[in-house]
Amino acid sequence: MSAQTHAGGRSRRRFRLPFSGWHLVLLPASLVLIFPFIWLIVTSVETPAEALHFPPILTPHVLRFANYPDALNAAPFGRFFINSAVVAVVTVLCNLVFCSLAGYAFARLRFLGRSALFVVIMTTLMVPFQVTMIPQFIITKWLGVHVLAGIGINHIGALIVPNAATAFGVFFLRQFFRTLPVEYEESARVDGANRLTVLWRIVLPLSLPALATLAALTFLDSWNNFLWPLIAIDSTSQMTLPLGLATFQSAHSTDWTLLMAGNVMSLIPMLIIFFGAQRYFIRSVAATGLAGT
Repeated sequence: MSAQTHAGGRSRRRFRLPFSGWHLVLLPASLVLIFPFIWLIVTSVETPAEALHFPPILTPHVLRFANYPDALNAAPFGRFFINSAVVAVVTVLCNLVFCSLAGYAFARLRFLGRSALFVVIMTTLMVPFQVTMIPQFIITKWLGVHVLAGIGINHIGALIVPNAATAFGVFFLRQFFRTLPVEYEESARVDGANRLTVLWRIVLPLSLPALATLAALTFLDSWNNFLWPLIAIDSTSQMTLPLGLATFQSAHSTDWTLLMAGNVMSLIPMLIIFFGAQRYFIRSVAATGLAGT
């Protein structure tokens, strides 16, 4: 019986999978998720006839890389790219500054109505943009006329000001600040540092992973934003990439090859930001994560 038991044990170990069984589910799911991106890239190098063929052609006969320079020449793609970069970068910087200040105030300062005000800010996360877009349009137009000297509707400033601080950013940083040990801040306060010095020299260096994550998410949201630029911008010189790419579509026809080529080029900055933020996030956790435990 003992020999049979050992033989059965060896046979069971022999047929054990060399990987987790979840991979059998994750691999097909990954292929399904990546297929649209493959189709996007393939269509960007096809001819117009191949792009409109049914069933779709996933192996083009000739790789037409001329679609990329044609897309650049068909519209002021460089202007769209610069506008998107300016809006995204300024929006990220504003969010890091304002959300850090607000998040630290809600995490550490005690003032009258703190909890009620935080709840009010959090409730704005449940309000869909379709409800607030008309009031936001009116407020932005008023600011451009009376306060910001022309930086209002039909100006890229209208894409920055409403998103300079977000409820999610305040909530995200507030939750991270609460996980940091307060003893570091108390030691600095005993040495005579004020609140801003504590935030700048102690809290923010320990919060690099959270700041990098918020920056990446904010950049992604700003870069891909389409509905608000569609409402606030009607001048070609002020359009961002998502709005500019829509110019490849008309009421009667769409140049799919140029549209897909433009989309591929617009994805490149996002891929760079994603992989760069990923490496920075891992490095920041390795350098500062143990200090906060």
